[in-house]
Amino acid sequence: MAKYTVNPEAVDHARKLIDGRQYVLDSDWGEVQPKADDQNSYLDKHDWAEYGAWHLGLTDGAGEETKARYAFVFGDFRRIHRTALIASVYRAAEWRHKAVELAAHDLLQYLDTKTGLKP
Repeated sequence: MAKYTVNPEAVDHARKLIDGRQYVLDSDWGEVQPKADDQNSYLDKHDWAEYGAWHLGLTDGAGEETKARYAFVFGDFRRIHRTALIASVYRAAEWRHKAVELAAHDLLQYLDTKTGLKP
């Protein structure tokens, strides 16, 4: 099983998106998450650091500047999606990637607080 570390650049990027009100609070993540073509289109116009900033996890041992390096995408390359954070918490918990689970959970709580969804 792959092991992941938290991508601090992604956590910073997610917080900036939330602070800038660049989020979607209600979406069907299975339908809107970036597919392979979306990822390729994004990479045609952006560098790997920008691509990586959309992923909470870094795959241990994966080559730099490869898609395999990045995991737990949390947005559609324009906005963060609340449902993506929920999916990341769930997937990371399911596979026992505790650091990524907690990072996604913290971002979800931050988003909910900022948007008034949490008292």
